Amino acid sequence: MKTVLTIAGSDCSGGAGIQADIKTITMHYCYAMSVITALTAQNTTGVYGIEQTSDEFIANQLDCVFTDIFPDAVKIGMVYGNNSAKVIADKLNFYKAKNIVTDPVMVSTSGSRFISEQGLENLKKYLLPISALVTPNVPEAEILSGINIKNIQDMQNAAKIISDKYGCAVLCKGGHLEDCSDDLLYSDGEFYTYHSVRIDNPNTHGTGCTLSSAIASNLAKGFAIPQAVENAKAYVTKAIGVKLDLGKGRGPLMHNYILQNFK
Repeated sequence: MKTVLTIAGSDCSGGAGIQADIKTITMHYCYAMSVITALTAQNTTGVYGIEQTSDEFIANQLDCVFTDIFPDAVKIGMVYGNNSAKVIADKLNFYKAKNIVTDPVMVSTSGSRFISEQGLENLKKYLLPISALVTPNVPEAEILSGINIKNIQDMQNAAKIISDKYGCAVLCKGGHLEDCSDDLLYSDGEFYTYHSVRIDNPNTHGTGCTLSSAIASNLAKGFAIPQAVENAKAYVTKAIGVKLDLGKGRGPLMHNYILQNFK
């Protein structure tokens, strides 16, 4: 069994963060491990509190994972503390971690900020350069590239800028575009466009977490980045398409839709 480590924040309502990651990794028949960077009090209606994990304890968790069950891939999500990105990068470099997928989580759908300015600078300086793939949405790609994104051509320009600057493949997610929801991958000098029909379902809480974890799981299983993205997008599309309806706000995906025949 392949092993995948998620480094992210906890979502007590189960739709995003560590909880979504573990569900996704499990549904890909991989063994999930977790390093928690922060605790959040949140649900489908918003984020109501965040408690940071100390850098020392993050490092302790990473040591425990890597010295016992070495991960075949690593997914990085919410990195809340000012210096947490450097601590994580130092450990990943020390253990020569592979197949690192970074989802540069900055702001929640409800508008809560998930990273400080110093934390963002350290994310860019230490984590992006060691990542195999970075998966920003449009607002995040605008911050990382420094350009406005309105269409696919802008996404191509932004992805290339980010890739050239940090030396990683870039998947620019198009869910925020007005005319389509296509995703754009730039990897090894090639562009790949993944066409998606926009599903009429407001319940998309944790989509970014789920996608990046699915990609990491596919990389752990040996797929190249373009195929890993394609496989992961197919999984996420089905998890949204089931139209699970839980909570009073923007609800979660049905990560375990594959098990519907066992209910």
